[in-house]
Formats: sequence, structure tokens, C-alpha cells
Amino acid sequence: MGSTAVSTADGQPQHKRSTSAIVVTALALFSMFFGAGNLIFPPMLAVQAGDNFWPALFGFLATGSLLPMLAVVAIALSGSNLRDLAQRAGTAFGIVFPVLAYLSIGAFYALPRTGAVSFETAMTPLFGFDSLFASGVFNVVFFGVALLLSWNPNTIMETLGKFLTPALLVLLVIMISVAAFRWNAEPVTPSEPYDDGPFTAGLLEGYLTMDSIAALAFSIVVISTLRGRGFKEGKELVNGTITAGIGAGIMLALVYIGLGLIGRVMPGAGEFDNGAGLLAEAAHRTMGGAGQAVFSAIVLLACLTTAVGLITSTAEFFSEQFAGSYHVWAVTFAVASMIMATQGLDFVMSIAAPVIGFLYPPAITLIFLTLIEPAFRARTRFNWAFFAPLWVAVVWSAIETFISQGWAADALTPLVSWSPLFDEGLGWIVPVLVAFVVGLAIDFARPKPAMIPGTMESVEGEDLSA
Repeated sequence: MGSTAVSTADGQPQHKRSTSAIVVTALALFSMFFGAGNLIFPPMLAVQAGDNFWPALFGFLATGSLLPMLAVVAIALSGSNLRDLAQRAGTAFGIVFPVLAYLSIGAFYALPRTGAVSFETAMTPLFGFDSLFASGVFNVVFFGVALLLSWNPNTIMETLGKFLTPALLVLLVIMISVAAFRWNAEPVTPSEPYDDGPFTAGLLEGYLTMDSIAALAFSIVVISTLRGRGFKEGKELVNGTITAGIGAGIMLALVYIGLGLIGRVMPGAGEFDNGAGLLAEAAHRTMGGAGQAVFSAIVLLACLTTAVGLITSTAEFFSEQFAGSYHVWAVTFAVASMIMATQGLDFVMSIAAPVIGFLYPPAITLIFLTLIEPAFRARTRFNWAFFAPLWVAVVWSAIETFISQGWAADALTPLVSWSPLFDEGLGWIVPVLVAFVVGLAIDFARPKPAMIPGTMESVEGEDLSA
């Protein structure tokens, strides 16, 4: 007995169109994640980790691939955007944290980094350009193209997923495949910090990709895109978003492993002090004169796709939350990033480093609280279990950021140095766990709000459907 396939307006079966939309969205999300840092961190990790390569790489994958994937899942399951989630920790956190998060993946750091890295690792080695004027001209063109591609946010996933990302992946596969099959790894003694605690060192290195924070912002773009492609609210939209996030995370992990293997097997890799130079040399050795052109194309595509995603997500957020149209914000962030990128990568990093270090503990706490709350929903709704650990993460992270910058370090260090994992940069984990347990106990002790018949709202006005 035959079956009747449900078709869309264009005559294409619904399940095929849904699968196609998820694949395109996953490819686009991967390209939005995969920028300059994602390209250059893994090979240098391999060089420094030496014989501790695999535990270090697994640590990197935990924060560079798994955590962004979990952030997408968290946003999909919650059905909320970043600001709505953050509001549950109070008005101040609900305003300040999302703004800092979007600025850190926007004009504060990640967005100008795409232009600075493109110029320094793609243009300078290929053409020899190395002046402030050349940097300015390049960044005007680079951010002009990125702004043009992001001008219509409704087509961003189509542009990235169907065209730019496949080109990027083809170039990456060529370079990784040629290098991996040409050389063999030789024993190398690990260097600091990978000689003692390589997994933790890799974990902290994965922070620098910024993808866990970016995922909290990009997820809304994914949801909006799938909704526009006909995905129904509820289970279909949630499952589609989660599937796209998992697909992007798997692609990130595979590419990271490949790039790490290049640093592990290339002869003389230890002579390089950065991943960009190492990969450029690997491309040259494996593909001759065309190798540098291939590597430059990879860098440009990786940075351009990320820049487009960052402009789109940050402009959408600020246009929704504050005054001004999407296009005004897009132009503002593109111009600001162009100016910062012209000053060079060191200038960008000097501004961004404290903000990045401060944001990660509360961001990770927010992701995991959102993921585990459904398991307790039959008994209680997180209130103090949400508020307490997030604020502990904020305060602890602020203190450690002050210490790292040398601000009142002698007075502040005794306040936090007692915590386990402090020396590894993870001292916030135990205090946050303790705050969560205490908060959860308080929530269990509170009577569950009575519900208004026929609604998902409590008599106190608390929405229990979230």
C-alpha cells in the first residue's frame, strides 16, 4: 500500500525540505563558530602538548566543541533568548550580562579579531602588505563585504550554509588530508602548561574560541531561520535546532582534530610561535606555491563567515532590546570593528582579555542550569537554584579578573585562593556547585505555587511553562 508524502508549496516533500533546512543551518552555524581562533589554536596546542596531545585535545574539545553544542541545546529547550534567561538572576544581571556577552562577540573582541587576523595571517604573508594604511584599506573592504552579506538577516543562513561554508570545508579537508598523510608524528616532550594537567590546559585554551558565549547568541538566529523555513513551534522547532547544533558541534570537533594533527605531525612544528605561521608553512610544504593561496583563502573565508554571523546576531539583539533599527546597529558595529581591527590583533586582545575571562564562568553556569532544570521541574522550579550560583559565578569571576589584571591582587587573592582548582583557573566551580545545592534546598523547602486552572501560570503570576 502506497503512502502520501506531504509536500510544501514548491512541491518538495516536507521531510526532505526539513532535512535540507537542518543541514544548511548546521553548516551555516559551523561557519559562524569557525573563525580565526578556531583555526590557529589546535595546531599550537598540539605543538605545546607533545606526547600529551590527546588529553589536551579532549580538554579543548570540551569547551571548544561540546560546550557550544550544549549552549544551543539549552537555548532550544528553554525556548528563551539570552536576555530572558539572564533575567531570572535579577534585573541587573539580565541587562548587563547579555550586553557584555554580545559586545564581547561583537565590537569588543571577536568581530574586530576577524579583520585583524585576516590581514595579518592571510594578506601579509601572501602579498607582503604590513603597514597601517594597508591594514586600513583591507579592513574597509573586509567589513564592507561582511556588512553587505549580513544586510538581510533573513537570508544569512542560506548565504552561509549553501555557498561559503562548503567552500571553506573543501579547502580545510584538502589541507588537512594532504598534511596528515604525508608526515608521521614523532615523540615530543610536553611544555608548560601541558606537562602537568594537559586536559585542564586544553580546557582553558578552548575558552579563547568564544564559541560557548557566541552559541547563546547564535541560537536565536538558528531558531528564527528554522521557524521561517516552516518548522512548527514546539517539538519540531526544538528538535530541529538541537539537531543543527549537534551537527555544527560535530563538524567543529572533526576539524579541530584534523588541525591538531597537522601541528602534531609536521616536522619542525616546534619552531613556530603561533598557529597561523605553522599552518601557512604546512600548506606551502604540502601544496607548493599554491599552498599559501589555499591557506589565505581558508583564513579569509573562516573570518568572513564568522564576521557575518557576529554582525547579524549582535545587530538583531541591540535592535530588539534598545532603540535603533537593525541596519543602524549593523553599520555601527561594522565601522567600530573596522577601526579596532586596523590597530592590529594585539590592540584588540588588550581590550578583550579581561572581559572574556570575566564572562565565561557565569556563561557556563547559565548553560548548565538551563540544561538540568527540566530534570527537577516535576518537584520545583529553579528560583534560588538559578539566582545563587549565577551571582556566585559573577562575583568569583570578577575577583579573579581583578587579580589577573593586578588590581588589588594582594588583598583579593586570599579570598579565593582556598578553592580547589584555583591554580588551574577553575576555582569558581566548587563555590558555584555549593551555591547551587544551597539554592536548590531552599527551592525544595518553598511550597510549590498553586496553578490557575487551565493555564501554566501560578497564582503569584509566575510562568511555569518556561
